[in-house]
This record gives sequence, structure tokens and C-alpha cells, in this order.
Amino acid sequence: MAIDLQEAARDRGIKYFLISYTDLFGAQRAKLVPAGAIGDMQKAGAGFAGFATWLDMSPSDSDLFAKPDPNSLIQLPWKPEVGWLASDLWMDGKEVEHAPRNTLKRLIARSGHEMKSGIEPEMFLVNADGTQISDLSDTAEKPCYDQQALMRRYDVITEICDAMVQLGWKPYQNDHEDANGQFEMNWNYGPALQTADQHAFYKFMARSIAEKHGLRATFMPKPFVNLTGSGCHAHVSLWDGKTNLFEDPAGELGVSELGYHFIGGLMHNTDAICALTNPTVNSYKRINAPRTASGATWAPNSITYTGNNRTHMIRIPDAGRFEFRLGDGAANPYLLQAAILAAGLDGIENKRDPGKRLDINMYTDGHTVTDCKKLPLNLLDAIRTFESSPATKAMFGEEFVAAYAKLKTVEWNNYARHLTQWERDNTLDC
Repeated sequence: MAIDLQEAARDRGIKYFLISYTDLFGAQRAKLVPAGAIGDMQKAGAGFAGFATWLDMSPSDSDLFAKPDPNSLIQLPWKPEVGWLASDLWMDGKEVEHAPRNTLKRLIARSGHEMKSGIEPEMFLVNADGTQISDLSDTAEKPCYDQQALMRRYDVITEICDAMVQLGWKPYQNDHEDANGQFEMNWNYGPALQTADQHAFYKFMARSIAEKHGLRATFMPKPFVNLTGSGCHAHVSLWDGKTNLFEDPAGELGVSELGYHFIGGLMHNTDAICALTNPTVNSYKRINAPRTASGATWAPNSITYTGNNRTHMIRIPDAGRFEFRLGDGAANPYLLQAAILAAGLDGIENKRDPGKRLDINMYTDGHTVTDCKKLPLNLLDAIRTFESSPATKAMFGEEFVAAYAKLKTVEWNNYARHLTQWERDNTLDC
């Protein structure tokens, strides 16, 4: 049964609620509602002007209502008198079709099964203006798992991890990642909607706790050109009750035929969903990056799959699951899950064959593979592929596709109007 938020406020000492939603660009929007008013808000939602956020709306549209999901309630561990609530968006008595959380819920309902996923969100801890990493002693050429650098950020990392323990997320490891100043924190996998809600809250929590310590947490895909970018890998399986539908002891690498159809859908549609999994101009500086200071980018640039080999876009590390390594830190938590599920469902419904897996090192020998598709080179290519794909329209709905492509094209045009120093340096005397 749904939680009564008025009772929860009394029982838990909550004074205010953040009624929050995530817009198309991944920005989190909220209203701070006193506990005395939460009963009405639980029924009707909090009112917003949709055009003021990244949604495909105009100033003449009706009020947008964010109806909180009471089962998503999280008390802020660092400010427990505040409760955070993920919300679904409504307008004129109907769900907003292109709202990210609504979109994911619609795809989950369509699937008839339960996709479970665990994510690996990487982030940098940087100075306030983001121009350099916060720890100037973090200079190792191979900094991954650096014990000294990890412990210098002990206070920040453990406060976030302790918060996840308190919330019941079952965190199981924290590490210094492959770039100087970069960290990753992992918690237990779960149903796709739960994981998306947790992902959205995690980004808010990491930024808030970093700010408490005078630092800035950034999930920007490629904040430093010479360092490894920040990915957001997803480990995926599909369930029917307690049965993992991807697991088959007789299948190749322990994966069922259904699992390979799901992978085939991702292989077939990755270029079309790339605008969702890698949604910014900066994203394409990570997936098409040259060799970094550590020796590898750890990011794919081709649409391939393999066994336990981290140089490919899809890795099968164990029976019954796979790792999708394309997504980056900028990915909208809801649209990342929706993109994976939509592509996989297309694969299942059309029985798509992923082809023969490749077991080569793609970083050294990828040039020998001539028949695999490449990822988009930039955001504009990704938007155009997304917008023209029959599969994305069939899975997401034409309204969502049109809204997302429209706003992302505006973003690309804003970027294209920006004059860079590189252009001055290279064409001033052309």
C-alpha cells in the first residue's frame, strides 16, 4: 500500500518535502513543501510552469503537476527533517507522455517482465569552478585504485557511503577510478524504476555532500581532455518473478536465447539510442577519445559485444547478465534505463541476432574489424539517428521522440553558435 505522507511526516520527524522531478535534460526540479501541506500535494501534486524547465512546453500551457510517488520517499541523510520524493508529471488530467519517469514506467508496463539493473556512476571531485581536480597530490600516471588518493577523500566518500547504508541501498564498494580525481561508488542492483530513482537521488546526494566539504562533484562525461571520462555502466538482467530470464546453463556464456535477442536489440539500436545514453556535446569527447594519460579510454567507439572483456560496448562477465558500457555520467537516470529496455524489447519482439561475439582487444585490434557499426561522432549525428529511427518511435512514442529531438537540436544549435579559442587559433589567418 502507498505510504501516507502526512503520517510519515509525523512518524519520522519530517518538516519539509522536496517534490522532485527530472526533466528531459536530466536537471532535477523541485518545490519545498511544508509537512502540513503534503496531504493535498500527495493527492493533486505540486504545480509548476513546465516551459520554465527542459520540457517541450510553452508559456501558454496549463499548469504542470508533479504527483509524488510516496513509495520513493527518502529522508535526506545529511538533513533528515527533509524528505525527497520522485514524481510523475501530469497536465490537464493526463500523464505527460514525454516526461522521463513516465516514459520509463510506460516501457516497464509494456515489457511484461521486470528489468533489473545496477549502475556504476563515475564522478570527479573538483574545485568550485571545475577547472581542476580538488586533490592536487593526485598525480599518479596510473591512479586507478590509488589507496592514498582514496583515503585523502575518505571524509566525503564515507559520508556518501554511510548515507547509502542508512537508506538500505546495500553499498558494497567505493574506489578511486582510472582518472586522477575520479571516483566510483556501487550499491546493490534492483528493479529499473527503483534504480533510476536511486540514481537521480545519488547524484543530488553526492553533489550536496561534496559541497558540504567545500568540493564539487561533477558527472560531466569528459571534464579533462587528457584524463579518462566518466561513464555510467549498467549491469542488466530480465526477470519473471524469481526467475532470471537471461540465465541458461546450456547457453553460450550462460546466457539464454532471450538474453541474446535482448543484446541483439541493443546492437541493432545503439546508434539510435545514443542521444539518450550520451546526451551532451561533451559526451562524444569520451566515446571518441584518443588514448588518455592512464593508457586507455575505457569507453567504446564501436557497436560490439564480447565475453569478459572491457574493450567492447557490451560485456558478458557472468552467466545471466551483461554490462552495457556506453552510457556516461550525463545520462538522465530514467532515460538511461528506458533506452536499454526499449532497445532490448525491440530485440526480443523481432528476435534480433547479435551476431558472433568478438573476443579481441578492440583498443589495439579494433581497426581489423570492418563490418561493425560505429557510434555517432557527435551529438547532432546522434539526434538525427534517434529522430529518424522507426524503432525509437515505436518504443518511445512519437511525442517523446519529437520533444526530445526538438530540445536537443536547440542545444546543439546553441553550442554551434559558440566561438571557441581553437577556431581563433587555427583560422584567424586563413
